Amino acid sequence: MLSKTLGSILALALVVPALAQEPAASTFSSDPQEIFSIVPRQFAPMKFHGLTPSGGVESENWSGYAVTGTAFTKATGSWKEPKINCKKSPNGYAAFWVGIDGYSSTTVEQTGTLAVCTGTTVAYYAWWEFYPTNDIQVISTITVSPGDIISTEVVYNGTQFQLKITDETTKKSFSKKGSVSGAQRNSAEWIAEAPSSSSGILPLADFGTASFGDDYTEISATNDATDSSVTGPISDFGADVEAITMVSSSSVVEAVPSALTTDGSSFQVVWKAD
Repeated sequence: MLSKTLGSILALALVVPALAQEPAASTFSSDPQEIFSIVPRQFAPMKFHGLTPSGGVESENWSGYAVTGTAFTKATGSWKEPKINCKKSPNGYAAFWVGIDGYSSTTVEQTGTLAVCTGTTVAYYAWWEFYPTNDIQVISTITVSPGDIISTEVVYNGTQFQLKITDETTKKSFSKKGSVSGAQRNSAEWIAEAPSSSSGILPLADFGTASFGDDYTEISATNDATDSSVTGPISDFGADVEAITMVSSSSVVEAVPSALTTDGSSFQVVWKAD
C-alpha cells in the first residue's frame, strides 16, 4: 500500500519538468524526491479476487504467472518494454517485474520497470523494492525506452536477497542486496501490475501487449525459478503454476495472460481494460 494518495502523487508531479508527449526514454530530475513524487511509492502483494472458469486466479492488481513451492532461491525473467498509450489511459500506471514472494505472503523482493502517465505524457523508469522494508527506489542510472529488452534476476544467498536488472538494449545494469524480515520464499512471479496507493489500486495504463520470455527477448534460461525441489522454466512447476488474470473490484477484466509457449516459459499479457 502507498503512503501517498493518488491525488498527492499527481499534485507533486507538477514540480517535475515537462516531458515530451512520446519521449523515447524516461527523464530524471537531479532531485530524487522529485522522481519519487511522480511514481507510486510501493507495489503490493497480490490482491486475490477469485478464480477463472478455467481454474486460473483472478487478481485485482496482478496479471501474469506465479509458481508456488518452498524455499525459493532464484527467479529470472525478461520482457520487451511495452509502449504505453497515455492518450487512451491518462493518469494510468503499468509496472512489469520479476520477484520472489507476494503471491500468498506479505513480502515481495522484486525489480522491474514502471510506466507513468501524467495526464497524457508518459515516462518510463527502472526500480527495485524489498516490500515492505522500503519504498520503491527509482534507478537513475538506467533509462528505459519502449522496445528495450529488460532482464532481471532475484537471488537468495542464504542470508540476503540480491536483485539485478539489466537493460539489454543499452547494456546498463544495477544490482542491490538486502534483507527482508519475514520473507517466506514460497512463490516466484512474472507480473504486469496496476500499482496501489493508500486510496486503492491505481488505474492500469494501456500497455497493449507485454511479452515475457525467450521467444520475445532471445534471452535463454529466462523466466526460470529454483526452489527446494525444482529448477527450470515456469512449466516445470506443473500443478503449482498459476495463471493470473487482472480483474477489477467490479469484475471488469483488465489484463489477461496467454498460455505458455512450447518453451514452457514465454507468454504475453494483453491489456483489456477498455
